[in-house]
Amino acid sequence: MKKMLVIGFAAASVIALSACSAGADTAAPAGSDEFTPITVGVIPIADTAPLYLGLEQGFFEDEGLDLTIETATGGAAIVPAVVSGDYQFGFSNLGSLMVANDKGLPLKLVNSAVASTGDVTSDMGAIVVSGDSAIETLADLNGKTVSTNSLNNLLDTVARSTIDSAGGDSSTVSFVEIPFPDASAAVENSQVDAAFVVEPFVTAAVENGNRVLAYSFSEFEADLDIAAYFSSAATVESDPELVDKFQAAMKKSLQYAQANPDAVRAIIATYTKTPPEVLAKIVLPKFPTEFNVDAVTALGQAALKYGVVETAPDMSSFLP
Repeated sequence: MKKMLVIGFAAASVIALSACSAGADTAAPAGSDEFTPITVGVIPIADTAPLYLGLEQGFFEDEGLDLTIETATGGAAIVPAVVSGDYQFGFSNLGSLMVANDKGLPLKLVNSAVASTGDVTSDMGAIVVSGDSAIETLADLNGKTVSTNSLNNLLDTVARSTIDSAGGDSSTVSFVEIPFPDASAAVENSQVDAAFVVEPFVTAAVENGNRVLAYSFSEFEADLDIAAYFSSAATVESDPELVDKFQAAMKKSLQYAQANPDAVRAIIATYTKTPPEVLAKIVLPKFPTEFNVDAVTALGQAALKYGVVETAPDMSSFLP
């Protein structure tokens, strides 16, 4: 019952994403007549390792769920697939989910997913520049071009906030959309002056000779929730038992990932072609089972400040 369907996309010179599959059918859990098929849309990055681990460890089968994983380049592509019912659940950064909430899309957060380390000297997301760049501080990004994996979203919101906090003027910075796997090459080729990337692409960029300018997630807020798993309002309302089962399996998956960093590194190798020397060095995020409400509130206020949303989300209804 373990299934993964991976849709590949363009890769940088160090890392190329590829398809993978795992396992064979197993018996249904005691007391269950059959497995319920679910599809979960994710981004194939270090952040989503707990879902793959949960599949490998049988946590979803334990709940009677037949899990298929599909991948996309960003949350902006996953959201409409969940709304349409193509996916029962999805993974997306909180910026995309705040935008969706602001637009009135019928989505409901169901699980926490990943958070920054809170360490301003070592984190799972960073703004990188070329090794010989004259850019030394975030304020030096004034008038420069910075890439993120999607625009008007989590990363550029955090980048703008940390640039301004460092004494820069983020209104002078041009943000462009480049997928994570291609961002390091874009920096090296001077297509952009800097790139905001997450692991394993932070370490890959450094291995390619780039330099970390700032760990902006941790600079923005300690223990910042980066993303969440979500479903459609229709699924939450019509099939609460399915949601309960997914939440239970996901909680076990997050707990397992947090307690087993070596297993996290090993599973990442199954859905990305990360070189072993890079995999050994990547900074793993935290995998919390609860949201940091204060940090998410601060993110909502920043999204409002920079025009990403017209209204900051109400945490009492936005978070599960």
